[in-house]
Amino acid sequence: RPDSGTMVMAEGTAVLRRNRPGTKAQDFYNWPDESFDEMDSTLAVQQSECHPDTCTQMTATEQWIFLCAAHKTPKECPAIDYTRHTLDGAACLLNSNKYFPSRVSIKESSVAKLGSVCRRIYRIFSHAYFHHRQIFDEYENETFLCHRFTKFVMKYNLMSKDNLIVPILEEEVQNSVSGESEA
Repeated sequence: RPDSGTMVMAEGTAVLRRNRPGTKAQDFYNWPDESFDEMDSTLAVQQSECHPDTCTQMTATEQWIFLCAAHKTPKECPAIDYTRHTLDGAACLLNSNKYFPSRVSIKESSVAKLGSVCRRIYRIFSHAYFHHRQIFDEYENETFLCHRFTKFVMKYNLMSKDNLIVPILEEEVQNSVSGESEA
């Protein structure tokens, strides 16, 4: 069905193509509207199981309790609140003209801010992996979001390999550290 606007991948998953073949240049960014109910996001998926009364702290393994940086003095937050605060803070920072005035390049002084945001976002993936594994696996199998995020932080050296505790890219991470390509 070439005119249906879907592409079938090897696994049989249908993917909506934003710009169909033959799209004119002036219409290239006129993507079909999606209601918020239909949009999956890490937060939307996680809040079905991650509640303040069950996940009272932001943890991944038992080794660390992560403090929320959204407060004047960093403090413990329930995991779902930490997630909301972190994603809100990341959006504000990344849209800040002070730290990221260009969409093309990043000032050297802002790279550290980007690394800090990436570490906090990765903690959300870690929490989901270690505490909500079924949801994590289902979402990851559909979106590969943690996989893609991990590749991004490794490519641009935004996080230490030691902090990447979700065992998702072990072979690829080893290859990128040793300088080999995936091909």
